[in-house]
Amino acid sequence: MSAAAHVLGPDGLLARALPGYEHRQSQLDMADAVTRAFERDQVLLVEAGTGTGKTLAYLVPALLSGKKVVISTGTKALQDQIMEHDVPLLASVLRPVLGRSIDVACMKGLSNYLCLRRYGELQRDALAESRYHRELPMLRYWAEHTESGDRSELSVLADSSSIWSEVHSAADTRIGPKCVHHDACFVTKMRKRAQDADVVVVNHHLYFADLALRTSRSSAGQAGVIPEHEAVVFDEAHLIEDIATDFFGVSVSTTRLAVLVRDALRTFAAVRLDREAEKILTRVTTAAATLFATLPQAAGDGARVPLAREAWVDRLQGPMLDLDTALDGLAAFCRVWLEHGEPIAQIARRADQTRDDIATIAEGGGGDRVTWVIARGKGITFGASPIDVAEILREKLFMRARSVVLTSATLTTSGTFDYVRARLGISAADGVVDFAPEERMLASPFDFGAQAALYVPEGMPDPREPHYLEAAEREIVELIKITGGGAFVLCTSLRVMRALAERLRVALELPVLVQGTAPHVSLIERFREHGNAVLVATASFWQGVDVPGHALRLVIIDKLPFDVPSDPLVAARCERLEEQGEKPFMKYLVPSAALTLKQGFGRLIRTAEDRGIVAILDQRITKKGYGRTFISSLPPASRCYSLSELRAFYAAAFADRAPTSLQSNV
Repeated sequence: MSAAAHVLGPDGLLARALPGYEHRQSQLDMADAVTRAFERDQVLLVEAGTGTGKTLAYLVPALLSGKKVVISTGTKALQDQIMEHDVPLLASVLRPVLGRSIDVACMKGLSNYLCLRRYGELQRDALAESRYHRELPMLRYWAEHTESGDRSELSVLADSSSIWSEVHSAADTRIGPKCVHHDACFVTKMRKRAQDADVVVVNHHLYFADLALRTSRSSAGQAGVIPEHEAVVFDEAHLIEDIATDFFGVSVSTTRLAVLVRDALRTFAAVRLDREAEKILTRVTTAAATLFATLPQAAGDGARVPLAREAWVDRLQGPMLDLDTALDGLAAFCRVWLEHGEPIAQIARRADQTRDDIATIAEGGGGDRVTWVIARGKGITFGASPIDVAEILREKLFMRARSVVLTSATLTTSGTFDYVRARLGISAADGVVDFAPEERMLASPFDFGAQAALYVPEGMPDPREPHYLEAAEREIVELIKITGGGAFVLCTSLRVMRALAERLRVALELPVLVQGTAPHVSLIERFREHGNAVLVATASFWQGVDVPGHALRLVIIDKLPFDVPSDPLVAARCERLEEQGEKPFMKYLVPSAALTLKQGFGRLIRTAEDRGIVAILDQRITKKGYGRTFISSLPPASRCYSLSELRAFYAAAFADRAPTSLQSNV
C-alpha cells in the first residue's frame, strides 16, 4: 500500500476517522502521480475532473514528502478552504502516524497586510484624519489588537473603503530590514512562519510576482517573499498564462503615480521637508495628468486598446519626457536628503523604477511585447506585456524548479494537453519535450449522463446578428420556466450582460441579480439563500464560483467565449502564430475558448447530488466544424435537442424531489 493510500484508501486513516467516507480511485491515482513527481523531480500535468478530490490528492503527498513544498492556488477562496478545512482534517489523522504536528503556513499577497510604517504616516496626516473620520477609529482599534495584520480580519471596514489602499503593504513600498518597523512587520512575521513551515500555501498572483522579482535583471539576487522550496503545486493551473503575462510585463497607472506622490508628501512631512518638495511633487502630478490625458482613450470597461509605437513618437514623446524629468527631479531631491532615513531612499527608488517602466513601455511595441491602455472607472493604466510567456516560464520556472505539478479540472482540449503545454512552455518551440513530464487525465466520478443535460437550441440566430438578444431572451425565459429559476446566465461581454439583465427584469417575477450591483461574495450569498434566483454575470463568474446543491440547477451561456480579436495582446499572439506558419484560429482561439467554456459548464455539477441543465445559445457549436473541439472537451452530459426533451430530462432527474415550476411565476 502506498503512503497516500494509507491515508486516502478504503481502509485508510480518513476512512477510519470519518463515518461515511468514500474513497475515490481517481484521487488515489492522482496522489500516486504527485508522489512520483516529488520523488523523481518531474513535471506533472494532471486534469482531475470535478469530484476527484484533487486538493487532498496533492496535499497528502506534499505533507508526507519530507520536502519544502509550495501550494499555489488560483483564488483566495481555495487558500481559505485548504487552511480552514483540509489542513485541520489531515492534521488530526496524520499527527499520530508522524509523531509530530504538521506545519503549514499561508501567505497572501502583500496588499492583504497592514504596513505599520504607512499606517503611522497616515495617522500623522491631518487631512487623512478629516477624510477618514469614520474609518480611522475602526482601523486604529484593529491595528492595536491584530496579530496577523491580515485585511480579512477587518470585517467592519467596507470592501470599497479607500483607506486600505493608504496603509497596505506592497512590493514597491516595502523598505525591508532597514525599516524601523521591520521586527514587528506583519509581512516579516508571515515570511518567518513560511520559512519554518513544511508546506506553504500561496496564490498565483503572489507566486508569479515573487518569481518575476527574483528573476528580473534589475533585482538580481534580491530575496523574494516566498521561501526557497523544492516542489510547487499549481492548482487551477489553467489561470497561469494570464497571470504570468501580467507579472512579467510592466505597467504604470494613475493610481500608482498618485500613491507615489501621496506617500512622498507624507514621508517629507515627517522630516519637515514638505514645503521644499511641494513644487517638485506638483510637477510630477501635472506631468502625469498631461500624459494620461494624451493617451488613446479606452472605453472605461477594462478592455485593452492598442498603444502603437507611432503614438509615442507623434503624441506622447513630449508628455513622457516631461514626466520622466519630473520623476528624475523627485529622485534627485530624495538623494540630497538621504540622511533623513530609508523612507526617503525608498521614494527615490520608486521614482526611478517608474521612470524605467515608462521607458520599457515606450520601447515595448513590436518585438516580443505589445503595448496597451486600459481604463477602469476613473483610473487609467498603460503597459507592455509579453506576447508569449512560454519561453519565460520555460526558462524561469520549469528549467529551474525541481518538481512542478500543474492541476485543474480544465487542462485538456479534445482529449490532449497539447494546447496548455505549448502555451506554458512545457514543450519547446520545436515541439520537443526535454524534461519528460508525466500526463494524467482523471475523469470525474460523477454520472454526467444522468446528472446533466447539454442543450443547444435550434433556430437561434448568430450571436452577432441584431435580433439575437430578443431570441436569447425568449429562450432564457422558456428555460427558466422548466427549472423554476436557480440559474446562472453567463455572458461574454458587459454589453450583453446589461442588455439581457434589463430584459429579464421585465420578463421574470424572480429576483434578477446582476454582476457589479453588489460585491461578488454578497451576490453569491443572496443567490444561494433565495434558491430560485437568476444571476446575470460575465467573466468573473465563469470560474472559481462554487454553488453546490439545488440553488444552481441551470447554467445558460450566451455564446462561445472567444477572446476579443481586437484586444492588442490577442491580436499580437495571432500574428505571432501566423508568422510561425500556424493557423491562430485553430491553434489558439478555439482551444482557449474551449477551456473557458469547460469552466463555465463546470459551475453546474459540483457534487454527486447535483442535477441540472447547461444551455449554450450559440449554434456554431453544432453547425461549425470547430464545434467538435468544444463538444469533445465538455463532460459527457446527455444531449437534448428540444425543449420537450429537456422537460422530460429535468422531470426524470428530479423525480425524487418535489416538482419546481415557474408556470405561475412568469
